[in-house]
Amino acid sequence: MCGIIGYVGPRECKSLLLEGLERLEYRGYDSAGIALREESGIDYVRAIGNLQNLKLAAGPNGSRSTHGLGHTRWATHGTVTEANAHPLTGCDDGRLSIVLNGIVENYRELIRGLQEEGHAFSSETDAEAVSHLIERHYEGDLVEAVRAAFNELEGHFSFVAIHHDHPDLLVGARYQTPLVVGVGEGEMFLASNAIAFLRETRMVQFPDDGDVVVIEPSGVRYLRAVDGTPVEHQTVELDWDDEGAEKGGYETFMLKEIYEQPEAVAETIGDRVRHGKLQLEGLGLSDEEVRNLRRIVLLACGTAYHSCVVARYVLEEWARLPVEPDIASEWIYRNPVIGPDTLVIGVSQSGETRDTIEAMKLAKKKG
Repeated sequence: MCGIIGYVGPRECKSLLLEGLERLEYRGYDSAGIALREESGIDYVRAIGNLQNLKLAAGPNGSRSTHGLGHTRWATHGTVTEANAHPLTGCDDGRLSIVLNGIVENYRELIRGLQEEGHAFSSETDAEAVSHLIERHYEGDLVEAVRAAFNELEGHFSFVAIHHDHPDLLVGARYQTPLVVGVGEGEMFLASNAIAFLRETRMVQFPDDGDVVVIEPSGVRYLRAVDGTPVEHQTVELDWDDEGAEKGGYETFMLKEIYEQPEAVAETIGDRVRHGKLQLEGLGLSDEEVRNLRRIVLLACGTAYHSCVVARYVLEEWARLPVEPDIASEWIYRNPVIGPDTLVIGVSQSGETRDTIEAMKLAKKKG
C-alpha cells in the first residue's frame, strides 16, 4: 500500500504535495518523493525513511512549479533505497515520471521485453515497468500512451503520469486500488485518499476500475482504457473530517480493516500467482526443499498469533502438512524440536516484534 498525490493549478505545489503526503503517510513510510515540472525538465526530490526526511531534502528546493506528483512508499518489490523510491522515470528522467500504488504482476515479462528493446532500468521495482511502457507508446499523446500501457498491465494498481511536454496535465488510471479526484476552483487533485487534499476541496469524483483519468486546471475527463470510450462521473461533496477521510467513511478503523481484507489478501498473494501458477523465487527454498517439507511451525505474539491459528486451517487444508502455531515468547524458552524438513515462519505484529525475531534467530541456529 502506497500513497499518491498529484496537483495541477495556479498555486506553487511543492508545499501542497508535501502536506498531502503527510496525511497519506499511514499508507507507507519506507521512502517518499516528489516530481515537479520545471521549465528545464522534471525535477525530483527523494528520501528514505519517514516523510520528515523528504521535507528536509526538499527544503532547499526553491521550486515555483504548479504541476507535480508525490508518493509515499510501502516497499513490496525492491529494497528500501533512494533508487527504488517513487516517482520513477523512463530512460529520459527529465521528461516522464510516474507514481504507482499496488502491484504489477507481469512486470518480469514486461521488463524483459523492454530491455530487449534497449530500455535501461534504474530501480528494482515492478512499477518502473509502467514508466517505460508509457515511454514506449508515447508519440506526442500522453493520454493514449497511458491507455496503451494500461492495457498491457496485469495486477491491481493505480498510477499517475506526468510529462514535461504537457504542462498542467496529469494522466492516471486505476484497477482494483483506490484513486480519487479532487475538484477545486481552477485546480485539480488526484490522490489515493481524499484526506490528501480534503483541506483544499471537499468536492470529489471517484473513477471506476479501468478508467483513465485526465486532469487539467480546468477540469477532469475520463475514458475507458479498453476502447477509449468517454465516461462521466458525478461530483460528490464529502462531509468527512480528516479522521473520517482516513477511515474511508467507515465508523471505525477496525471496520475499515475488515472490509479491506480482500484487498489486503490480493496485494499479499498477487505477485506470487501468475496464470494459476505460484512464483516463489523469493522464498529462498528450492522446489525440492519445498516438496521435502514435513511440518510447518508458525511463531507470533499477540493478535498475530491468532492469525497463525487461522492460517493453520488454511495451510493444512491446502498443503496437507501438519501446522503448529506457537507463541514466540514461550517457544524461545523451550528446546524446540525442528529439523531440515521443518519450515518455521515468523509473523510480526505491527512491525517488528522482539520475541518473534529472537524465535526466528533460534530457528535459524537449529537449522
